[in-house]
Amino acid sequence: MNRLLSNDIIALRPLEPTDLDILYRWENDSELWTVSDTPAPYSRKALWDYLETNNGDIYSQRQLRLMITLADGGTPVGTIDFLNFDPFNNRAELGLLVAKEYRGKGLGRQALELLTVYARDHIGLRQLYVYILTDNKVCINLFERFGYRHAGLLQAWVKRGATYHDATLMQMVF
Repeated sequence: MNRLLSNDIIALRPLEPTDLDILYRWENDSELWTVSDTPAPYSRKALWDYLETNNGDIYSQRQLRLMITLADGGTPVGTIDFLNFDPFNNRAELGLLVAKEYRGKGLGRQALELLTVYARDHIGLRQLYVYILTDNKVCINLFERFGYRHAGLLQAWVKRGATYHDATLMQMVF
């Protein structure tokens, strides 16, 4: 097993075609759309096309999505992403999803730990940042405990229905 992207509990691996069904379920969970900026459901075809064209090269695609799996058996429990990768400034936005049934078990924290080491030591990033809705206290607490600092408040940043909500910008500088 790749020790750079795994520990005794979880492993981070590239997306595979066999992930289509679970991605379809997660991407079409409308409860998650407000944290992912998803405006509408994804078709299986759109997700299949993404899986087919995703080559895992963060430099050419400016993003990298990895599946979070349990180390003992490979059960998918979430995804973790580098988005908006900026190789000139050595920074990337981070996205994290842990499936409902696996939350509260420390898996998100472990995925953050593995991906942070990978970002800093392997890719050479200088910083990671996240946007989190201000009412998502669980997520804010996770990133605070992990060492992210509040960098700003983005007013009326995310639209939910007809109402706009604030988001906090948090960053970790290495």
